Amino acid sequence: MTQRGRATRPTGPAGRTRRTDGSRGGDRAGAPRTDLAARRARLREVIEPVVTREGYDLEDLSVSRAGRRHVVRVIVDADGGINLDAVADVSRAVSAALDAAEEAGGDIVAGEYQLEVSSPGVDRPLTLPRHWRRNVGRLVKVTVRATGAPEQPAGDRQVTGRVVAADDERVTLETDSGRTDHTYTELGPGRVQVEFHRLDEIDEAEEFDGADEDGEDIDDEDDVEDEER
Repeated sequence: MTQRGRATRPTGPAGRTRRTDGSRGGDRAGAPRTDLAARRARLREVIEPVVTREGYDLEDLSVSRAGRRHVVRVIVDADGGINLDAVADVSRAVSAALDAAEEAGGDIVAGEYQLEVSSPGVDRPLTLPRHWRRNVGRLVKVTVRATGAPEQPAGDRQVTGRVVAADDERVTLETDSGRTDHTYTELGPGRVQVEFHRLDEIDEAEEFDGADEDGEDIDDEDDVEDEER
């Protein structure tokens, strides 16, 4: 988005706050969720091609209201993970794309907004084959859905196992009872289990997510009032 006014404080290498002179009609407190959904759709049209061109996957994009401004949160990832330098590069590329989009076609997000770009945290669910592939070696808890096959137990069940392998069709888990293969249609969202003796494997981007340039937590003075995912 074009900076037609004074830029306010930056929030670190992966975020910035911007002030524009765009229409405030859709920026009032209590704006309809459909308004946020429409903004999210317009933002995705601009942001996803940029993230893909940079060599990453857009894992999530959300728009929320925080007092008088919007917060645009962009989650990106790649095979092998993404570090702070890469997050900062993507943030600059996305910001430039938003500037260009506004110059070409008007406000993408009306009024003041804050852009936050980060990598997925360990608490984000595993829902796509690439999520499982990127977590090979990690301990995961997942619901295995009943398929009705005679050799399988009746009813859904919780399984905890280490991801041994994953491709576009199935995942292999190492459990206490041995290795089992599951197609993704059999699995609910997986949840990575934090293993305290493996904390040194946490990505640098995860460790510093939500910190400013001085390493201090960002103080977001306004409560988020609405969010559309």
